[in-house]
Amino acid sequence: MRHGETEWSASGRHTGSTDVPLTEAGRAAARRIRTLIQHRPFAAVFASPLQRALETCVLAGLGDEAIVVDDLREWDYGDYEGLTTAGIRSERPDWTLWRAGCPGGEVAADVGARADRVIAQLREYDEAVAVFGHGHCLRVIAARWVDLPPEDGALLALDTATVSRLGWEREQPVVRTWNVQP
Repeated sequence: MRHGETEWSASGRHTGSTDVPLTEAGRAAARRIRTLIQHRPFAAVFASPLQRALETCVLAGLGDEAIVVDDLREWDYGDYEGLTTAGIRSERPDWTLWRAGCPGGEVAADVGARADRVIAQLREYDEAVAVFGHGHCLRVIAARWVDLPPEDGALLALDTATVSRLGWEREQPVVRTWNVQP
């Protein structure tokens, strides 16, 4: 599950380590996630340490079970924290997060290494695990789940307060559903 809307996500600002809260709309959307997951049992619940993901987890009804997983924190945007893509491109017209990363922050391979550690933890369970995190990090996790390079997370748009499901088809890891709005 991606966290609900924040003021920064609504305005397109890159929000990595800045711990911004959910907006009222973000809280309402996070509560609606419960309707999609309330009858599904989870062997564990993982959440990013940042309040926007943790609050989404609580409002979705799984906060009491949350295990904070530091590797689920959002991409470190370094010098680009709080900036918009348009603002960055005013100085670097060909910039993309996925190809260039962020000065003073992470590149896709760094986030991919964290994603691989999260996936290793997920695969320790035989049952479903709920994961509450952030847009870019979750996109990298999905790409790595299906053995694509971290940069291919660029192909997987992910809105706030959505539910996605990774799984298996026989022994093949697959994306079962993606970017479902409650």
